[in-house]
Formats: sequence, C-alpha cells, structure tokens
Amino acid sequence: MSNCAVDITLMGRTYSIACPKGQEQALQSVARQLEQQLEQIKARTPNLSREDMVLMAALNIGHELYVEQRKNQDYMQQMDDRIRLLQHTLEQALVERSHRED
Repeated sequence: MSNCAVDITLMGRTYSIACPKGQEQALQSVARQLEQQLEQIKARTPNLSREDMVLMAALNIGHELYVEQRKNQDYMQQMDDRIRLLQHTLEQALVERSHRED
C-alpha cells in the first residue's frame, strides 16, 4: 500500500506526515484529539515548555490506551468464561440426552 502526505497542525506548527492511503481521516482525527489535549494542558499549566506539554499529552493518551486495553482484556476474559460455560452446558445436555436414549 502506498503512502500519501497529510498536513496536520499542532500548537501552531504544520507537519507533513506520511500516511497510508485510506487512513488520512483517521490521522486527521487523531491529530485533532492531540491538539485538544495540548490545548487543555496549555490552559491548565501555561508555563510548561512545548516538549513538556507533548510529554504530558503522550502520558494522558497512553493512559487512555492502557485503560481501554484493560477493558478489552476484561471483556475478552468474560466472553471466554461465557463460552466455556456454554460449552459445558451443551456437553452436559448431550450427556443427559444420550443417557435418556439408552
């Protein structure tokens, strides 16, 4: 898949970012969310350097990702548990059915 260049603006600077074709809107959406995070951080702590603001935003986004990954893992574990319960229930029903047929 080929790449294209997407211009995004963060903290008043425009960056040209290589992006796989078809993913331009996703990159722009992520850039908007990052810009919002940076604006919020700047509003709360205006004395931070650009680098510190970017670091704080990266930590915030990393934490959000971690929380979502944990939720996903918990959900997958719940689904695995339900599937095992369903399999056990089906196996029990088949055993009971075979005993009745004997």
